[in-house]
Amino acid sequence: MRHALVTPNADRIRWVEIPGEEPARLYLHGLGASSPVYWAAAAAHPLLTGRRSLLLDLLGFGISDRPTDFTYTLEAHADAVATALEAAGVTQAEVVAHSLGGAVAILLAARHPRLVSKLLLVDAVLDPAPPVPEPGSSAIHTFTEPEFLADGWWRTEQRVGPEWWATMRLAGRQALYRTAVHRARGTAPALREQLEGLSVPRTFLHPAADGAPAGAERLTASGVTIRAVPDCGHNIMLDNPEAFASAAAEALGH
Repeated sequence: MRHALVTPNADRIRWVEIPGEEPARLYLHGLGASSPVYWAAAAAHPLLTGRRSLLLDLLGFGISDRPTDFTYTLEAHADAVATALEAAGVTQAEVVAHSLGGAVAILLAARHPRLVSKLLLVDAVLDPAPPVPEPGSSAIHTFTEPEFLADGWWRTEQRVGPEWWATMRLAGRQALYRTAVHRARGTAPALREQLEGLSVPRTFLHPAADGAPAGAERLTASGVTIRAVPDCGHNIMLDNPEAFASAAAEALGH
């Protein structure tokens, strides 16, 4: 396990690092998740081994520190990850990012372009959350912060189920709430606009059963490769690890 100081108060982002060749590969998790849990099997797959790999937990989540005075905007998350990469001596990373982590990865590439050489987005967040929570979502953003800290935390446990809760319960409560709220609000410019404007190679994986993501034609026109993965849900790399590894290896050229 490695760490880097990423705030003026010396809060630490931590990651599990697997040695290997450069350029490094950075793995980012989704809301309430943890990269060593969600990405370990993928990083160890024979099609994806051999690269220096950082399975990094965003500030407030997993094994990273959980400050209560951090804003937890998506931009702040991206800047904190950039500080950690700088401390680790990483540039031109290949970034593999799931769900909310995909939003952070897009902002990382847009705000710190020298740190990112490729983006592999795994059913990533591109749009603000709808007013009515979708089935399977955490619905955390529908609370006020005092409501969430008082009893929304435990109501969320009942909503998300034991598998997601296994890592969500490790998150700081303010971190989880504020991140969910900023994810729901989106960014300016919009995430998909920032993704379309990037010049690095970009691939977007989605479950085949869901159909193509919204705005697929515009994404494709901007150079984003969109690829369906069969026999999986949102957690593509866990639901169908073989198909994920094959698609990821093709996207990353490894």
